[in-house]
Amino acid sequence: MSTLLKNATIIDATSPFHHQKKDILIRHGKFEKIEDSIPEKSTYTVITLDNLHVSCGWFDTSVSLGEPGFEERETIENGLKVAAKSGFTAIAVNANTEPVIDSKADVAFLINQATNSATKLYPIAALTRKSEGVDMAELYDMQQAGAIAFGDYNKPIENDNLMKVALLYAQNFNGLVLSFPKNNAISSEGIANEGINSTRLGLKGIPALAEHLQIARDLFLLEYTGGKLHIPTISSAKSVDLIKEAKKKGLQVTCSVAAHHLVLTDDELHGFNSNFKTNPPLRTKEDIKALQKGVKLGVIDVITSDHNPIDLEHKKVEFSEAKDGVIGLESFFGVVNSVLNLDDFIDCLTVHPKAIFGIKNHGIAAENIADITLFNPTEEIIFTKKHILSTSINSPFINRKLKGTVYGIFANNQLFIH
Repeated sequence: MSTLLKNATIIDATSPFHHQKKDILIRHGKFEKIEDSIPEKSTYTVITLDNLHVSCGWFDTSVSLGEPGFEERETIENGLKVAAKSGFTAIAVNANTEPVIDSKADVAFLINQATNSATKLYPIAALTRKSEGVDMAELYDMQQAGAIAFGDYNKPIENDNLMKVALLYAQNFNGLVLSFPKNNAISSEGIANEGINSTRLGLKGIPALAEHLQIARDLFLLEYTGGKLHIPTISSAKSVDLIKEAKKKGLQVTCSVAAHHLVLTDDELHGFNSNFKTNPPLRTKEDIKALQKGVKLGVIDVITSDHNPIDLEHKKVEFSEAKDGVIGLESFFGVVNSVLNLDDFIDCLTVHPKAIFGIKNHGIAAENIADITLFNPTEEIIFTKKHILSTSINSPFINRKLKGTVYGIFANNQLFIH
């Protein structure tokens, strides 16, 4: 099987063809030729698309799929199709399931369910048993089974000593520990960013301080223990500053930001639309500016969709009762590309997350494995429900103008174009 991509602009700073327009011939899952012009043959699958751009395959470090336990929200099979449609050749799947992914058998189940799909699935196993924050799970066994990191999804580790022990223990096998940035004592029963909007709307607030305290604690522990710490989905300006200072000290700390936190503020809450109820909550314009700057300066290593499908039964209810979470895969590129320059963020989808989570990045060069995303960075669309392949439709971007569209991927020797 041979695939010929015509007139593709290559976006890959590790490639000798960066920012060049080339024809790309892929044979048996590898780049065979990358040249100015490659003649077409009847045996080739020829791909000609408007303003075609290709980059190394995108990797999303925070995706929830529901299965097992919440298949009505999303199945693994459909979720992987959503990811491929959205440009992701690999996704890290959270232990946001029932039962929680906290044993090697659970990890093996996830991997087996994704066999032969174009998009590769990498499990993030729970850090504690049942994600209850009490007893540490079988981290080493789960890594041996295929888990790439350990974290309790959207749940902070309240026990300081437990986090200390986890950071120490994981070093024995170069494990990556995730710590959700939220102090439950400070955030209490809050459901929105504490500020002018929460006061006006009568919503219990979650101060950004809850995020800062947890990050500060984790950084103190990391400085004491050593090891590797990844802080997912930060949402405030002060968080960027804290992580920037920790990196200056030489600590092995990395972080991510969710796409929706780069564009949406708590002003959106005035309609009490539960599709804007997120964890962490949407913050302020000042926070957005700081987060965008954090990406450009390299303080923020990763941008994620934080894709979390929630069924209508748990979303179409009173705002205070609705579950947190938004779907973000299908809208991801159009959202991020609307507020950041392509060269400022493409490494946050490719080189950086793969290095952090221990996944090989295949550059766009002859004889390398072909693992690429195909997209058009200039086409503008109005994002509607017709663009959603996910089983759940809890998107905050419905009926919004987005910049950039995804054509699909070539990965695992499969072409997925929609």
